[in-house]
Amino acid sequence: MNRPNHAASDGRRRRNDWIFILSLLLVVSLAGLALFFLRGVGDTVIVTVDGVIYGTYPLDRDITVEIRTGDEEQNRNVLVIREGKARVEEATCPDGICAAHKPISREGESIVCLPHRVVITVHAENGDQEPDIIA
Repeated sequence: MNRPNHAASDGRRRRNDWIFILSLLLVVSLAGLALFFLRGVGDTVIVTVDGVIYGTYPLDRDITVEIRTGDEEQNRNVLVIREGKARVEEATCPDGICAAHKPISREGESIVCLPHRVVITVHAENGDQEPDIIA
Protein backbone atom coordinates (compact mmCIF):
# COMPACT_ATOMS: atom_id res chain seq x y z
CA MET A 1 0.00 0.00 0.00
CA ASN A 2 1.11 3.49 -0.78
CA ARG A 3 0.81 5.92 2.09
CA PRO A 4 0.82 9.66 1.51
CA ASN A 5 3.84 11.55 2.77
CA HIS A 6 2.36 13.54 5.67
CA ALA A 7 5.72 14.93 6.75
CA ALA A 8 6.17 16.88 3.52
CA SER A 9 2.59 18.13 3.66
CA ASP A 10 3.01 19.31 7.27
CA GLY A 11 6.25 21.08 6.37
CA ARG A 12 4.62 22.97 3.52
CA ARG A 13 1.66 23.93 5.68
CA ARG A 14 3.94 25.19 8.46
CA ARG A 15 6.01 27.21 5.98
CA ASN A 16 2.87 28.71 4.43
CA ASP A 17 1.58 29.61 7.91
CA TRP A 18 4.80 31.48 8.65
CA ILE A 19 4.65 33.31 5.32
CA PHE A 20 1.06 34.35 6.04
CA ILE A 21 1.87 35.52 9.59
CA LEU A 22 4.92 37.52 8.48
CA SER A 23 2.96 39.10 5.61
CA LEU A 24 0.17 40.08 7.97
CA LEU A 25 2.66 41.60 10.44
CA LEU A 26 4.30 43.56 7.63
CA VAL A 27 0.97 45.00 6.43
CA VAL A 28 -0.11 45.96 9.97
CA SER A 29 3.28 47.56 10.70
CA LEU A 30 3.22 49.60 7.50
CA ALA A 31 -0.33 50.77 8.19
CA GLY A 32 0.62 51.78 11.74
CA LEU A 33 3.67 53.72 10.54
CA ALA A 34 1.59 55.47 7.86
CA LEU A 35 -1.01 56.51 10.43
CA PHE A 36 1.70 57.77 12.80
CA PHE A 37 3.64 59.82 10.25
CA LEU A 38 0.64 61.15 8.32
CA ARG A 39 -1.11 62.46 11.44
CA GLY A 40 -1.04 66.24 11.41
CA VAL A 41 0.37 68.59 13.99
CA GLY A 42 -2.33 70.04 16.22
CA ASP A 43 -2.84 73.68 17.00
CA THR A 44 -4.95 73.55 20.17
CA VAL A 45 -4.81 71.77 23.51
CA ILE A 46 -8.12 70.99 25.20
CA VAL A 47 -8.05 70.24 28.93
CA THR A 48 -10.99 68.38 30.45
CA VAL A 49 -11.63 67.54 34.10
CA ASP A 50 -14.23 64.85 34.79
CA GLY A 51 -15.29 65.09 31.12
CA VAL A 52 -16.03 68.83 31.36
CA ILE A 53 -13.90 71.28 29.38
CA TYR A 54 -11.59 73.13 31.77
CA GLY A 55 -9.86 75.21 29.11
CA THR A 56 -8.63 75.46 25.53
CA TYR A 57 -5.12 76.74 24.85
CA PRO A 58 -3.22 77.42 21.60
CA LEU A 59 -0.01 75.51 20.93
CA ASP A 60 1.57 78.50 19.18
CA ARG A 61 1.89 80.55 22.41
CA ASP A 62 4.22 79.74 25.29
CA ILE A 63 2.05 79.61 28.42
CA THR A 64 1.84 77.90 31.78
CA VAL A 65 -1.54 76.83 33.16
CA GLU A 66 -2.20 75.65 36.69
CA ILE A 67 -5.04 73.11 36.72
CA ARG A 68 -6.72 72.85 40.14
CA THR A 69 -9.20 70.03 40.82
CA GLY A 70 -10.79 68.26 43.76
CA ASP A 71 -13.27 69.30 46.41
CA GLU A 72 -11.10 72.08 47.81
CA GLU A 73 -8.93 72.36 44.69
CA GLN A 74 -6.13 70.53 46.50
CA ASN A 75 -5.14 68.57 43.35
CA ARG A 76 -2.73 70.40 41.09
CA ASN A 77 -1.32 69.81 37.61
CA VAL A 78 0.90 72.35 35.87
CA LEU A 79 0.52 72.35 32.07
CA VAL A 80 3.37 73.98 30.16
CA ILE A 81 3.13 74.82 26.46
CA ARG A 82 6.49 75.69 24.90
CA GLU A 83 7.68 75.63 21.29
CA GLY A 84 4.44 74.04 20.05
CA LYS A 85 4.47 71.15 22.52
CA ALA A 86 2.42 70.58 25.67
CA ARG A 87 3.57 68.70 28.76
CA VAL A 88 2.71 68.35 32.42
CA GLU A 89 5.61 69.87 34.31
CA GLU A 90 4.37 69.13 37.81
CA ALA A 91 1.56 67.10 39.39
CA THR A 92 0.54 66.34 42.96
CA CYS A 93 -0.89 62.92 42.08
CA PRO A 94 0.74 59.94 43.82
CA ASP A 95 2.05 58.14 40.73
CA GLY A 96 3.27 61.12 38.65
CA ILE A 97 2.78 59.27 35.35
CA CYS A 98 1.35 62.39 33.69
CA ALA A 99 4.45 64.41 34.59
CA ALA A 100 6.71 61.69 33.18
CA HIS A 101 4.83 61.60 29.84
CA LYS A 102 6.64 62.94 26.79
CA PRO A 103 5.49 66.29 25.35
CA ILE A 104 2.58 66.08 22.91
CA SER A 105 1.98 68.07 19.72
CA ARG A 106 0.31 65.77 17.15
CA GLU A 107 -3.43 65.62 16.63
CA GLY A 108 -5.08 63.03 18.87
CA GLU A 109 -2.22 62.67 21.36
CA SER A 110 -3.21 62.83 25.03
CA ILE A 111 -1.80 63.04 28.51
CA VAL A 112 -4.04 61.57 31.20
CA CYS A 113 -3.89 62.04 34.97
CA LEU A 114 -6.28 59.41 36.30
CA PRO A 115 -6.09 60.36 40.00
CA HIS A 116 -7.08 63.95 39.20
CA ARG A 117 -9.38 62.99 36.28
CA VAL A 118 -7.53 65.39 33.95
CA VAL A 119 -7.22 64.69 30.21
CA ILE A 120 -5.08 66.91 27.98
CA THR A 121 -5.66 66.31 24.25
CA VAL A 122 -4.20 67.91 21.12
CA HIS A 123 -6.71 68.94 18.44
CA ALA A 124 -6.35 70.45 14.98
CA GLU A 125 -8.86 73.12 14.02
CA ASN A 126 -8.65 72.14 10.34
CA GLY A 127 -8.51 68.40 11.03
CA ASP A 128 -11.78 67.72 9.20
CA GLN A 129 -10.45 69.25 5.98
CA GLU A 130 -7.57 66.80 5.59
CA PRO A 131 -8.14 63.76 3.39
CA ASP A 132 -8.97 60.50 5.11
CA ILE A 133 -6.34 57.86 4.35
CA ILE A 134 -8.67 55.02 5.30
CA ALA A 135 -11.37 54.77 2.68
